[in-house]
Amino acid sequence: MSKGILLKKIAIFVDVQNIYYTTRQAYGRQFNYRKFWQKISAQGEIVIANAYAIHKGDDQQLKFQSALKHIGFNVKLKPFIQRSDGSAKGDWDVGITIDVLETASQVDCIILLSGDGDFDLLLNKIQHKYGVEAQVYGVPALTASSLIEASSEFHAITEAFLQ
Repeated sequence: MSKGILLKKIAIFVDVQNIYYTTRQAYGRQFNYRKFWQKISAQGEIVIANAYAIHKGDDQQLKFQSALKHIGFNVKLKPFIQRSDGSAKGDWDVGITIDVLETASQVDCIILLSGDGDFDLLLNKIQHKYGVEAQVYGVPALTASSLIEASSEFHAITEAFLQ
């Protein structure tokens, strides 16, 4: 009996709002999750793939969430909260952080899609505590330099990842 090749275990965490707004602002286009999935699945076994989004309930959004599920993502939703002053709340930072911390000991590589600098402490923590690789995908001009520095590898979201 021959031993099979051990595949790298990969966990993906997507800050959907951040990726949506940064790709739209920088390129006027949308991120192509299918191309991204194909690239990552060629690098190892995707054991967890969570996409964190805000639920507004409109048809476009429901179609998008359905497409993400079809690709292979678990879509986690939080209600969209409109405050009385007109501002909106829909932040997944704590939820993403908890899920990454709970997953880091079970995988070889954590991939975070976000440009949010608040995640720099998280990436430093999981690399030092669990020895896990922490890759970041983000729009270069709109990704916090602290997040880029905290990652073991930064991948720029460019034309190749857009639709």
